[in-house]
Amino acid sequence: MNKIVEGDNVLLYLDRKRTYLVKVEEGKTFHTHKGFIDLSSLLSKEYGSGVRSSTGVEFIALKPFIADYAFKSLRKTQIIYPKDIALILMFSGVGPGSRVVEAGTGTGALTSALAFYVRPNGHIYSYEIREEFIKTALKNLQRAGLADYVEIEQKDITTGINEENLDSIVLDLATPWLVVPYAYDSLMGGGSFVSFSPTIDQVVKTVEALEEHRFVAVETVECLMRRMQTERGRTRPETLMTGHTGYITFARKALGKDS
Repeated sequence: MNKIVEGDNVLLYLDRKRTYLVKVEEGKTFHTHKGFIDLSSLLSKEYGSGVRSSTGVEFIALKPFIADYAFKSLRKTQIIYPKDIALILMFSGVGPGSRVVEAGTGTGALTSALAFYVRPNGHIYSYEIREEFIKTALKNLQRAGLADYVEIEQKDITTGINEENLDSIVLDLATPWLVVPYAYDSLMGGGSFVSFSPTIDQVVKTVEALEEHRFVAVETVECLMRRMQTERGRTRPETLMTGHTGYITFARKALGKDS
């Protein structure tokens, strides 16, 4: 299982800033600024092995993680960063077997992460209003091998949610507060509501709506990530960092007082 076979996706690692996600096919070559790589030469190699380009530069063949599929996805919209996706997964309670509604799909980066973690018997129901985004998301999901765990519907989720007894609802929308009443009806007791918003005005409106509809444990966080330059005698924070990307609001559904 740790050997590369025909049709595998492989992450070719040159250095931390230069990686390439390729599909291994007999007779195909991949061209880089460091020369071309005969992809056939990867067949039967173990992941973690080195492969040299036509100019003698070594690349390391790695098995892609879900974050690699997210960053290397076909994009028509800005994706949610893995730092934010990780928090969403941790605090939403999403895991194997979860039934999750997500909107909007965009290019499917968050969709892919959710689908990866609900396997093998969970499912993602994703809402997206733009057909071109749906087509791109489906290609990215198929590339990551996760399309079987996702159903995408072309619909505006602010007009209603079809599914019931959901474990979680995860939103990346301009007006998430409009979804709150439908989310309350569609979630099971204790189910989680998650909303990613770039501006604090969106957060305030969403929190007010959550508090009006008997959600509890309402919390908003911001995740900042700073890499370190680690070199003996020169270790320090890197000059550039991934700062503000958005605010994430979490909440849990409480049942009615007479339940």
